[in-house]
Amino acid sequence: MKISVQGKKILVVGMGKSGKAAVSELHNLGAEVYAQDVNPVASVDPQFVKYLERENIHTFFGCNPDNMKEYDLVVISPGVSPNLPFLEEARTAGIEVIGELEMAYRLSKGTYVAITGTNGKTTTTTLVGEIFEKAQRKTAVVGNIGVAVISKAVESDEDEWMITEASSFQLETVKEFHAKVSAILNLTPDHLNRHKTMKAYGEAKAAVFRNQTPEDYLVINYDDKVCYALSETCKAKVIPFSRKEELEVGAYLVEDQMVIRDEKGIVHPICSIHDLKIIGDHNVENALAAAAISYFAGIDVDVIEEVLKEFPGVEHRIEYCGTVDGVKFYNDSKGTNVDAAIIALKALKENIILIAGGDGKAQDFTELAENLKGRVKALVLLGRDANQIEDCARKAGFTEIYNEKDMNACVKKSVSLAEEGDKVLLSPACASWDMYDNYEQRGVHFKTCVQQLLR
Repeated sequence: MKISVQGKKILVVGMGKSGKAAVSELHNLGAEVYAQDVNPVASVDPQFVKYLERENIHTFFGCNPDNMKEYDLVVISPGVSPNLPFLEEARTAGIEVIGELEMAYRLSKGTYVAITGTNGKTTTTTLVGEIFEKAQRKTAVVGNIGVAVISKAVESDEDEWMITEASSFQLETVKEFHAKVSAILNLTPDHLNRHKTMKAYGEAKAAVFRNQTPEDYLVINYDDKVCYALSETCKAKVIPFSRKEELEVGAYLVEDQMVIRDEKGIVHPICSIHDLKIIGDHNVENALAAAAISYFAGIDVDVIEEVLKEFPGVEHRIEYCGTVDGVKFYNDSKGTNVDAAIIALKALKENIILIAGGDGKAQDFTELAENLKGRVKALVLLGRDANQIEDCARKAGFTEIYNEKDMNACVKKSVSLAEEGDKVLLSPACASWDMYDNYEQRGVHFKTCVQQLLR
């Protein structure tokens, strides 16, 4: 481990999955841990509360912590704004404030692959993890994908590869974090309620390569010019991937064939895009990125090809859920922003009944509205910011719009509107926090509603 926390007074802020894991791991390492959450104790996982009581861990639930000058270190969860007044108080007092990803890095011995971007992170991270495992590398797939990094970091050794999905929330609080291979898949507007501007959002993403050296690699989307521009400040070897251009080095297409050109100029065929089980141009990009990440981490092309051909995709990302009376249902609950929803629409092409809405995160839905015509037959809306989507759709001349109170009503309305050959797609273009704890819970609810139709 790069640091010792034995006997240190550490405040952990935010009792989501990452925060709970941080409390547990730091306590086990001998730190004097204090747990804080803005929610009252009645809203915190009761099993976790029992653990805190049993272990005599200090808590601040529904209130701010006491004197910030008392702590040696503050660790914040990804969902917590780093600009809270008591965190500013800590910094003013000279106390370091870091995120769970940074804490995990300092407690680990493993080698990091860090994958970020607005969309495609979970698919690409899962795919890379499976390639590494097929190559018989000791692998942990962690991060924003659902497994707290710190929960695997403490037990990692020098041979372990930490395949990490990194969100902008996690990256904005890193300081020493260093990945052997980093990746930025794309950059489109998201989380602007937190980052305020695209410049700040891009800077948060760019932190993924901040501490890389010329011995490391950055894999980055050549076709997304806003994204690719971030690489100008990178010290690592830049490895682009492209669906549209032939590259001097990197992963790209020769007609329908995926290839990698190495640093010596040798071209290595991987597989045809028609061999992929995952659908859509965006998944071709994800596959190219995963191939580049894996190859430049030293994995043989035969292994990469085998996994790419086998990979079925991930839950909640254009996930096929079944067919009812000739109507196919797809769960894309992970489509939590406008760009992700557009990607799903383009993947399914036409005859779509779209279920959307939720917490809009201060997004502009104009581009989504402009992509409805010719693809979407009807728009079924729910959630807090449904009216914003409706307003943009009507301005774009789309009028086949229905507002429903909950997911079950949305599915029933979609069924009543759909004809044989149509597709019902849940791709909300919004976060789930207004109605659900997370996008997974929303996706599971959608699938449960669909399963009820199949009975």
